[in-house]
Amino acid sequence: MKKMIITSAILLMVIGSFAQNQSEENWIQLFNGTDLNDWHVKINGYELDDNFGNTFYVEDGLMKVGYSAYDKFDDRFGHIFYRQPFSYYKIVVEYRFVGEQAPEGPGWAYRNSGIMVHCQPPNTMQKDQNFPISIEVQLLGGDGENKRPTANVCTPGTEVVMDGEMLKSHCLNSTSKTYHGDQWVKLEVVIMGDGFISHIMEGEEVLYYTAPQIGGGTVSNFDQTVKEDGKPLTGGYISLQSESHPIEFRKVEVLDLEGCMDPTAKNYKSYYVKSNKSRCVYD
Repeated sequence: MKKMIITSAILLMVIGSFAQNQSEENWIQLFNGTDLNDWHVKINGYELDDNFGNTFYVEDGLMKVGYSAYDKFDDRFGHIFYRQPFSYYKIVVEYRFVGEQAPEGPGWAYRNSGIMVHCQPPNTMQKDQNFPISIEVQLLGGDGENKRPTANVCTPGTEVVMDGEMLKSHCLNSTSKTYHGDQWVKLEVVIMGDGFISHIMEGEEVLYYTAPQIGGGTVSNFDQTVKEDGKPLTGGYISLQSESHPIEFRKVEVLDLEGCMDPTAKNYKSYYVKSNKSRCVYD
């Protein structure tokens, strides 16, 4: 484990100096502050792009998740997927929990949401599938009294390795502090294909694990041909979660770390860590 932590720290140091010398960071704004045209909604019990009750919407320049049309939550777990998959990248999200939980929302879902990475394609989810097969970077808000860290990991239909062994529990807490109230919280996640994933709060790594792969349980009504247990998760889609408590996002941005690593190409970036020659542009 010590060797893994050193490797992670070195790579994070490299990532922190992207903008130096030859190139500047080229961040992709997944949320444009205006609309959800680049996103696809999938809510449990509904077809793809049926945004029941306007669960996901934009207001005042924020992406919001709300339940004003719900008489009760009724296990209508939802996810909003960005249109493009990624493999090696850094994602930054700024979020806050607000308001009251939807009626009859599960107790564990109080001030609970998530950033799902390495998701299966949204069009492969079944109508009554509760969660996408993915790695969940769990977002939790404090209850005003108790310790409740955020940036945890959960594994719907997946597995990860920690300390050289497969994680036995579905979720594992990070070492982050608790964020009470409706304050804005900034979370960074570094995803290196099927190598490692690192969760970062306030500039410090709070969780680190390796070898994300398909497997395990805690996902239901999925297409059996999609859940190939043991298959490494080298990439996938990004989605944000609806789990019965209102949440708002003011920033969702990605720095793609895969691209042209040929210095003679017009679109070379010095901070890329994964070479993809097919993306090189020379003319």
